[in-house]
Amino acid sequence: MTASADLVVTNAEVHTLADPDETHEALAVRDGRIVRLGDAYEVDFLAGVDTTVVDCDGGVVLPGFVDAHTHLEMVGRHLVHADLRGVGSAEAAVDRLRERAAETDGPVLGYGYDESTWEGARYLTRGDLDAVATGRPVVAFREDMHTASVNGAALDAYRDAMPDADVHTQGEEPTGVVVEEAVDPLFAAFEPDVDETEKLLDAAQRRANELGVTEVHDMCRGSHKPRVYRELDAAGELSLRVRLNYWTDHLDAVVETGLRSGHGSDRVETGAVKTYTDGSFGGRTAKLTEPYADAPDGKESEAGDPTGRWVVAPDELETFVADAAAADLQFTAHAIGDAAVAGVLDVFERHDAERLRHRVEHAELLDDALVERFAAVGAVASVQPNFLKWAREGGLYESRLGERRREVMPFRDLLDAGVPLAFGSDCMPLDPLFGVQQAVTAPEPRQRLTVTEALRAYTHGGAYAAGAEADRGTVAVDKRADLVVLDESPWAVDSGRIADIDATHTLVGGEVVYER
Repeated sequence: MTASADLVVTNAEVHTLADPDETHEALAVRDGRIVRLGDAYEVDFLAGVDTTVVDCDGGVVLPGFVDAHTHLEMVGRHLVHADLRGVGSAEAAVDRLRERAAETDGPVLGYGYDESTWEGARYLTRGDLDAVATGRPVVAFREDMHTASVNGAALDAYRDAMPDADVHTQGEEPTGVVVEEAVDPLFAAFEPDVDETEKLLDAAQRRANELGVTEVHDMCRGSHKPRVYRELDAAGELSLRVRLNYWTDHLDAVVETGLRSGHGSDRVETGAVKTYTDGSFGGRTAKLTEPYADAPDGKESEAGDPTGRWVVAPDELETFVADAAAADLQFTAHAIGDAAVAGVLDVFERHDAERLRHRVEHAELLDDALVERFAAVGAVASVQPNFLKWAREGGLYESRLGERRREVMPFRDLLDAGVPLAFGSDCMPLDPLFGVQQAVTAPEPRQRLTVTEALRAYTHGGAYAAGAEADRGTVAVDKRADLVVLDESPWAVDSGRIADIDATHTLVGGEVVYER
């Protein structure tokens, strides 16, 4: 006699995403894995007295979303500190910081401002933030986290630890805007302790589950996150699968302790070793082959070079990748500008890129030749479709790149060339359906993906990047029951409304971790 299922999902439109046309009405789960897919009548026979039944009321069931590039504690910071995302002006950002200042006697922190959407497109300055408070540090981090704005008290406290080249000045006086390595002392100063990290991650995982996210690939540098994730896992309080990508700062320790990519528990596993190679478009520090279209004075960028800057140059990257590959560790490199992407691919080509599924994070500016190189090397493109919000007319990419903005994020070309696409959010924002909407409505029509292709990049793509596509990423018998139920079909609504669709249920390993 067939044993009853632990859980049955029924009255649904189940899209497996393994086959574009494969749908079912119901599925059954036992011991955290899918044991039956079929019509509701057939699957309902597996419902016993103790079976949990999820009636989807006609909702759409998909594999759970895998966010292949995130910083989950940053999501928590948006929920706890001043949330500067979506503010329409410098004045509005200052108002939010004032509200936060009224709530705390300590440093005033804000996260997520994006000046490229404001009239005048200027960074927050020392003067702006002195208007919030003068006797304690006020720091506003730009959305990309490569730029921060500080008040006079923060400059007094941290200026000595900041490289001169990364501190913006006017008439030899700091403007309050700092970039790249000058931001690091601020990260260090306000790094949460273990207890605070747990609070941030607990709030963030709940938000992730509300959005249908069942797995994250979290970038970890100088953080208590690995410890906290494992403690939450041991206590049975982790409602996500987490893949830890450790910074090169920790490479020796990772190798010495015998960690390997993919090893770990059911919920927490070791991922890749990560580094930066360049900066960001927002700070004009992404490394390009041609000068920025809007470099100050038409000659130089904030990086001191009209083509941006190297953070980790190719020769240093070579050593990191070689050491990681020798230890059978996946490697992932932040590379945004075309020169940086080319440099990373050159190194990956020599060090087991396809076998270890080395990844390029962001890979934003790619011409046709670079797309072909990507395919030939066999690297994974770990990309953020929500960044396409800056590719619209009059947006950040147009101001920084001019006509070259048309070469930004060529998802169609990458997919057609056979390059594995893994979608993530980088927390800008943490919302898979917002990213899917951006990918299917890309400003360059020839680069648009279909709804199915975009959803696969946000599910199967992340699983592939983790070497786990046989275990999760599509809906199939014997795979883990990591699922999301949506209240509307992303295939049926207008493409400009996909981000408005809500999750009604999120399941991880057959456990309902969110129910609307």
